Amino acid sequence: MKKYIISLLSLVLLFSACDLDIQPQSDLTFNGFWESEEAARAAHVGIAARHRDFANTFFTMGEMRSDIWGGLTIEEPYNIELINNDISISKVYFSNWANFYGFIHNINDFITNVPNITFKNEDDKNHILAQAYGIRAHVYYTMLRAWGDVPISTEPLVEVDLEALKKPRSPKEQVMDLVKSDIAKSLELFGNSNRKWLGKNIYWSKAATLALKGDAYLWSGKVLGGGQPDFTEAKNALASITGFELVPYNKLWGEDNEENNEFIFAFDYQQDQAGNYYASFTGRIVDFNPLFDAEGVSAKDQSVLGDGVSVVAGGANRYGPSEKTLLMLDDKNDNRYNTFIRLYTNDEGHYPYEPSDDTYKASVLKKFLGSIYDDGQRQNYNNVPLYRYADVVLMLAEAKNNLNEDPSAEINAIRQRAYGDNFEDYRFVNGNQASNRKAILDERLKEFIGEGKRWWDLVRAGDGIVFQELESLNASEAYKIYYSISQGMLANDDQLTQTAGYGN
Repeated sequence: MKKYIISLLSLVLLFSACDLDIQPQSDLTFNGFWESEEAARAAHVGIAARHRDFANTFFTMGEMRSDIWGGLTIEEPYNIELINNDISISKVYFSNWANFYGFIHNINDFITNVPNITFKNEDDKNHILAQAYGIRAHVYYTMLRAWGDVPISTEPLVEVDLEALKKPRSPKEQVMDLVKSDIAKSLELFGNSNRKWLGKNIYWSKAATLALKGDAYLWSGKVLGGGQPDFTEAKNALASITGFELVPYNKLWGEDNEENNEFIFAFDYQQDQAGNYYASFTGRIVDFNPLFDAEGVSAKDQSVLGDGVSVVAGGANRYGPSEKTLLMLDDKNDNRYNTFIRLYTNDEGHYPYEPSDDTYKASVLKKFLGSIYDDGQRQNYNNVPLYRYADVVLMLAEAKNNLNEDPSAEINAIRQRAYGDNFEDYRFVNGNQASNRKAILDERLKEFIGEGKRWWDLVRAGDGIVFQELESLNASEAYKIYYSISQGMLANDDQLTQTAGYGN
């Protein structure tokens, strides 16, 4: 059985004739595979694993173009052109639709065949099908936000017909209709069940679908013009999520806290199972040992982290927070001040942060530092959340504000956790829609650094906010909200057209 699973889930090689990353096969669904509950369960695990394989793509798409990154690094920085929104027909990112269509084929195959399999417990079958619909909705929602118009494929490929594989880009409104339809189907199949599969947050759940619904309907309402009906759907979906809570920060991050009650859905990383891309946020001992943190403590001193382990071991410091980010987090009353460890060349102490301070060298993202293992190296096996309850709370605030309702209860819930005993000095008071929106965006920036949210947040806010917040993008380049596609894709598929605004 494992051989079949390996074969089924390996259908991800680029098929250049249509730029759908499906390997040509005479029988892409492997006759005889879909015959047992065992096969369905194995394929379900495979879909979860493939979803995790795209975690870096989700993060990069959702954050790298924002105002969070672009500051100093020790190593040569990654994705600097993307950070600067330097996108054109010759500078194409995530070509071949980021290889999402191979994964979509796997999901389509699953959705088509699993209903025909008899399960000992039909509720289990409905649950894993609900997960598949929710994940497909998330993938298409990501593609919609990234490219706008994209080809739609909802049926598995059985016989390869090169011409039939070519598909035009469907309008973004139709893509959103598919996202909404898959969300509705996912919720129908989940029914009244709020259980986590195997009791774990690393599998998609009803709460994850509801969070996605709130997210997607906010986007549809603001970016696609759906307005109040969509905002109301978002509000109702988000308000219906129960059983989660805002967890103290010291119980939220790290491998020992992965089953915390704030994570709704997280990508699973385990030692010796999969590599975590967050090593790019840390660095090497040889680089950091000569430096000091903002309090003047030597990076060699184990007290820098306060947990009895050294600041770094392994990794490469290739992503640096912008000055804007460092200034936003420069309040010691805010627990999120500790999102980064700022490193300097001397031990004089460096608070508050001064942009002109030439002794500042780099920062380390503290959320996903990982752990020191027996070989003395720090490894990043932290689970990474896609949705956590803080996201739900702040999206609910956004939905309320878009409906001209008071979002202060939600904003203050986030601030109370952030400021603790000092909360009363930071209590939010309801204002107009513009000031409320700014407050929500600021809280989201500080809350979700490293979690792939900020770029999507700025675009979703509408009203040109993304151009106001970013120095790297202006309103005359509004077409750059969506990615270009490559000349190779256009040459190989005569039904494809370039993203509007980029020319030919």
